[in-house]
Amino acid sequence: MFNRTTMTEFLLLGFSDVRELQILHFMVFLVLYLAALTGNLLIIIAIALDHHLHTPMYFFLMSLSILDLGSISVTIPKSMTNSLMNNRSISYSGCVAQVFFLIFFAVADFALLTIMAYDRYVAICKPLHYETIMNRRACVQMAASAWISVVLYSSLHTGNTFSITFCGGNMVDQFFCEIPQLLKLACSNSYFNEVGLIAFGVCLTVSCFVFIIVTYVQILTTVLRIPSEQGRHKTFSTCLPHLIVISMFLSTVVFAYMKPISSSPSALDLVVAVLYSVLPPVMNPIIYSIRNKEIKASLRKLTGWRLFN
Repeated sequence: MFNRTTMTEFLLLGFSDVRELQILHFMVFLVLYLAALTGNLLIIIAIALDHHLHTPMYFFLMSLSILDLGSISVTIPKSMTNSLMNNRSISYSGCVAQVFFLIFFAVADFALLTIMAYDRYVAICKPLHYETIMNRRACVQMAASAWISVVLYSSLHTGNTFSITFCGGNMVDQFFCEIPQLLKLACSNSYFNEVGLIAFGVCLTVSCFVFIIVTYVQILTTVLRIPSEQGRHKTFSTCLPHLIVISMFLSTVVFAYMKPISSSPSALDLVVAVLYSVLPPVMNPIIYSIRNKEIKASLRKLTGWRLFN
């Protein structure tokens, strides 16, 4: 029997006990990790060095890339190392750090996506007031407010999670320290506060999603009035990928944190975890760079690669 005072490490779920499959898992995650690093770093460098991209939309996009770099670095490197070393352990402090930073980057990511939706709304529906509303000071204040709020929320979540007493062993049925899987190890009736906090977080997230949907309804209504087909195409090319990213991220997170906790590991749990923790940081650079002429032009100037033609 384990409890929070004697727990020194947790054991993460391995994808396989077969050595060849462990190496395959390492290689797949390595490719995904390098793709995320390369794509997000290119976006950050392009926006930072090209003064034509120093606008609110690209400021938020660069912030999103920074968050994506952080979020994928929380889970993937440790999982790859464990597969390569045929090891499943993670220290107690390492698990605490994973929970804190995973919540931090995930919630900050969604907060930033909400701000980006508002930015698109102002740019399209109130273009004459855009520079006044979305000035440099307002952008910094919105970003800073989101980051500070997320730090407090992550600290509350992490402290609440690891204040519970663990009686169910130390085997976490996930390839990283995920809160729902940690709650399976808790003594009965000792985790209701954390469950309530998760429910509150989900309600807040759904509220933000409703706000995003409302803004996009307004954007769609305005776009349909644009006489220029090129103008409509440009608007859809920037807004639709944004909405797809938000919908995929939200649906997988809500499913992972609100579904009933099963007593045995499930392949579906692994797939959902990969979808919300690994796929968005890999896909965001592809979505935003391939469909964005300004970023492609900037990358073309910086690298000279015909890939961005």
